[in-house]
Amino acid sequence: MEENQEMEKKEVLENISETEVNGIKISDEVVATIASMAAAEVSGVYNMSGGFVGGISEMLGKKTKGIKVQVGEKQTVIDISLIVEYGARIPDIAWEVQNKVKTQVESMTGLNVVAVNVHVQGVNLPKESKKS
Repeated sequence: MEENQEMEKKEVLENISETEVNGIKISDEVVATIASMAAAEVSGVYNMSGGFVGGISEMLGKKTKGIKVQVGEKQTVIDISLIVEYGARIPDIAWEVQNKVKTQVESMTGLNVVAVNVHVQGVNLPKESKKS
């Protein structure tokens, strides 16, 4: 019995980074990249916010700072941390990011997006012009 559980755990761990949809394997990184690009297209989004871990992954060549995905067999949950422009209406931006990311990921991967959680980590303040 323990042997079966160990084998199941091993199979689950092997499938964490890739998900198979209709015989096509989609990696978590692909889903994260699609989500990142879709969120960046929304007016009022200044940047993604990845914190320390996001900074390390960006140095390693990953361009999905501020995006975390959990992909199952046919479903995915996406968490997005972002910084918005000063003066932008945060609820409107968050709603638009959720819709755009959900639409893009579902249309490009065939996965069902269960949730897009938007975490606003900050506001980009305009820089004051230097007085001469």
